[in-house]
Amino acid sequence: MRIADKNHSAVEMVQEALNKAEHFSDHYIFTYINTENALKKAKEIDEKIARGEKVGRLAGVPYALKDNFLSPEGETTASAHILEGFTSPVTATAVQKLEDEGAIMIGRTNMDAFAHGSSTENSYYGPTLNAYDTERVAGGSSGGSAVAVALGIVQFATGTDTGGSIRQPASFNGVYGFKPTYGTISRYGVVAMASSTDCIGFFTQTPEDMDLLMSIASGQDRNDLTTLPDYYVNTESKSAKRVGVIKDFDNESVDEEIRDALRQKTEMLEKKGYEIVELEMPALKYALAAYYIIVPAEVASNLSRYDGIRYGLRSEKATDIETIYNDTRNEGFMPENKRRIMIGNFVLSSGFYDAYFLKAAKARTLIVEEYEKAFQKCDYILTPVSPNPAFKLGEKVNDPVAMYLEDVMSVSLNLAGVPGLAIPAGKTREDNLPIGLQIVGPRRSDKNLLAFAKECIDE
Repeated sequence: MRIADKNHSAVEMVQEALNKAEHFSDHYIFTYINTENALKKAKEIDEKIARGEKVGRLAGVPYALKDNFLSPEGETTASAHILEGFTSPVTATAVQKLEDEGAIMIGRTNMDAFAHGSSTENSYYGPTLNAYDTERVAGGSSGGSAVAVALGIVQFATGTDTGGSIRQPASFNGVYGFKPTYGTISRYGVVAMASSTDCIGFFTQTPEDMDLLMSIASGQDRNDLTTLPDYYVNTESKSAKRVGVIKDFDNESVDEEIRDALRQKTEMLEKKGYEIVELEMPALKYALAAYYIIVPAEVASNLSRYDGIRYGLRSEKATDIETIYNDTRNEGFMPENKRRIMIGNFVLSSGFYDAYFLKAAKARTLIVEEYEKAFQKCDYILTPVSPNPAFKLGEKVNDPVAMYLEDVMSVSLNLAGVPGLAIPAGKTREDNLPIGLQIVGPRRSDKNLLAFAKECIDE
């Protein structure tokens, strides 16, 4: 991580990032550019350095903030019309920790509205374009953050991962994307999607940078009672010897070049002395169905607060309390938001709770147990992130089932609460599109997983 010092001016670093953001404006990466505040903070850091004062581990490092992190700088809209104009009175814990170490936010990144999507096409502001091919999607929901790092605008960016929303766009844009163990980083001050699967993470160019960010951002927070004790910084180094490969993920539904990349990576690890273990994990076939019952149910609950009364959009057509609710929500939510609210309310409704939600919760328990059994046989698991490289804009946006199937290899990690790191694994031969794989570890193995990721880099 290049930080400000006597040889690297924070102002110059921030100005360079702002210039790059402007240069790549046609990719629709940012919903807000934080020019004035960013340069002011950079100047203050340079003055501290000149006086010989201590500065943080991220002094002057420009970063991009996914637009669902609360911060007084700019409007926090979660790329949704219903939050347009909302300026937060509080700062998210993760943001505060980064900025206490001197990191400087240069802008807010585009995303699927309320993080509902796998392509960033569901944003109120329009889609972000892929870093390698502007006719293809950036992935989602953290598409803007992934592209900001892939194009070298910033050294790192924040993201949220509820079912693959960091790992999939990282895979589509050829960068590292980390979903930690559930509860590792505080969710306080982050717009909620599904509270039992939401995770805070990052995009970087190297595992080393990811390790640094995790050591800064992780830890208990009294504002988020789901946060874990500060295990990350105290983790003892553990050398991995066995790497699992899930048998069911090596089939014709997965792009041939992604399967080739997986085989090449396992062959490389074998040459380094690792044992490759073939895993059968039959419960994972229930993961996508369980996810798209549990998550919409939590989405419906979390989005019920957006009613036009307290903050955000209020419909101008409304004439009474009922039309305020109905018209505001109808105008303010994107089609995918409405779809998930309707599914969620349906599976939670009287007469359907037992038939759908309760069964999905039981399936989730099976998936948790499946991962526990797998990690008795291996130290880490190596899988594809997505069955395909980045697909074309508009190709799946009107086909919800096809879009949901993009998450088939990523959602089980969120249901089980285990960490996963997307790593670059080459490019497709014809289109030169990035291919990503993911390393999966047991709960609380995050630091060792990032150490193992260095072994997966082609020499």
